[in-house]
Amino acid sequence: MGKKSKNEPKSGQLAAPVVLGIDLGGTKILASAVDRQGRIIGSAKRKTRSERGVDATIERILKTAYDAVDDANLDMDQISAVGIGAPGVADYDAGVVEFAPNLSNWVNVPLGPTLKKALGIPVFVENDVNAGTYGEYTVGAARGYQSVLGVFPGTGIGGGIILGGKLWRGARNAAAEIGHFVVMIDGPVCGCGRRGCIEAVASRTAIERDILGEIRGGRPSIVTDLVNLDKDRITSGTLAEALAKGDPLVTDVIERAAYHLGVFTAGMVNTLDTECVVYGGGLIEACADVMLPIIREATYRYLIRPVEPEHLPIIEAALGDDAVLLGAAMLASASLPHKQRT
Repeated sequence: MGKKSKNEPKSGQLAAPVVLGIDLGGTKILASAVDRQGRIIGSAKRKTRSERGVDATIERILKTAYDAVDDANLDMDQISAVGIGAPGVADYDAGVVEFAPNLSNWVNVPLGPTLKKALGIPVFVENDVNAGTYGEYTVGAARGYQSVLGVFPGTGIGGGIILGGKLWRGARNAAAEIGHFVVMIDGPVCGCGRRGCIEAVASRTAIERDILGEIRGGRPSIVTDLVNLDKDRITSGTLAEALAKGDPLVTDVIERAAYHLGVFTAGMVNTLDTECVVYGGGLIEACADVMLPIIREATYRYLIRPVEPEHLPIIEAALGDDAVLLGAAMLASASLPHKQRT
């Protein structure tokens, strides 16, 4: 982040339109100027501080946007459009964030129109995980496929769906809320209030819950040496360290979560019949070596129509922290009239 490409276009010498991609998260805002090939040519980041209110957060978004453009040695009038990935439900056509649980008091916020008025250029607002999936589809691990299921386990489990080369948003802008696909009737309570959602079974939050429950029940784990359980969370990095040291408890819990993810993935593929599945997010980045083989094996076992692995690749995401902003940027570019994209 923040490093410029060797082929960085200079002011007044742009060969193709540049767009701005923004990842609006609960804790930080990331922004990058991105060329038509999906190359980052300038970046900036800032803490979100949404507790200060909607207007203050939007002001911080604008400052981060200008910082990223400056880092690219450009002016805002050389930016063709802005794409922004926001948490929660977003109305892409209206540019409204309908509800964002990770942002304080964000209900029906007209983010797109407000930023467009301030910047004087088109602004497109998308759900963050939808944007991340689109980023992997256009310039990441799923490039070249026309139908993609994106699964991103973390604190929760988010998803995105590409069908026929287009992002599928659904009739109410709520498609791919895959974290609330029920996999265990009367299972653990989910954050949504229901029981047995895949998010309540296999997210990092669920994994942490299960590890803590086992430790409190008297089962030993190296986690007690790695984390102060009275005040700290069990991060993905901690899980990776415990796995690397062969901790039996963490290994059991992670393997069980991966198995549930595989069964869930088979159900999604049985429904959508996508060409590939992309797994990303912090949990996968940290624990892919253990989780992905189990996810693959369980997925292929439970497919209603047997498929050879080479015909349904289940692959690790490639874009890391840049997935959302790159996807938002590429969506913005694709949403411009054709003459503005060429």
